[in-house]
Amino acid sequence: MIFYLSGTGNTRWAASVIAEHTGEELIDITKAGDRQTPYTLAEGERIGFCFPVHGWRPPVIFRTFVKHLRFTNPQGHYCYALCTAGDDIGETIKILKKDLDSVGLKLDSAFSLIMPESYVGLPFMDVDTPEKEKMKKEKAAADLARHVKTITERERGVEELATGRWPRINSRLLGGVFTNCLITDKPFRVTTDKCIGCGICAASCPTDNIEMTDGRPQWKHDGTCLTCFSCYHHCPNHAIEYGRRTKNKGQYFFK
Repeated sequence: MIFYLSGTGNTRWAASVIAEHTGEELIDITKAGDRQTPYTLAEGERIGFCFPVHGWRPPVIFRTFVKHLRFTNPQGHYCYALCTAGDDIGETIKILKKDLDSVGLKLDSAFSLIMPESYVGLPFMDVDTPEKEKMKKEKAAADLARHVKTITERERGVEELATGRWPRINSRLLGGVFTNCLITDKPFRVTTDKCIGCGICAASCPTDNIEMTDGRPQWKHDGTCLTCFSCYHHCPNHAIEYGRRTKNKGQYFFK
């Protein structure tokens, strides 16, 4: 089983490639619901966790899912994690290990993939140039091929992680600020003269946080927004803005 979370598609691509080689089921955690019945693993089935890094940490929704995850037979099954990020990941995997430990799971190997940047919620952050995007995708494809080999062969003790120069500061200090202050849908708005009412933004939201009202998107403000910017990036008319923070910035989603 491969449990994954994806907004702009980077992680979905990586998880899908792994699934193609292992033949194991992909499970979108946002579609799993409040499952009460424990998962049962087939003989020799691996347990995979794939997710984007949010503020040098696993996304809050992913951590919550993991903390409620239950298996009938987890013993002896190979367990791995792969996270995607536009840059370094800090202590993301260290945090995930603690969450998994709380439900009786132990990571055997872990990997990170540097992918094109999609977070545009701060004034100094924008998408990558087309040249850098192409370079990142090519390198990620080569790195993923290597990671897939490790996973299919069930190699243990492998960690290929871009933790960065200040993992502790980034994940604990800046990550705390990000989690507590920057995960919100309140700044999202739509430029009405650009919006064509297509509903692509609502369809692309991984948590169904957007509903179409009179042909215009409305964010629910119910605490489910991941601030993944999937709605912003998928809008074909670039009609969605995040306050003034996204003014004149680019768009990106994996394709």
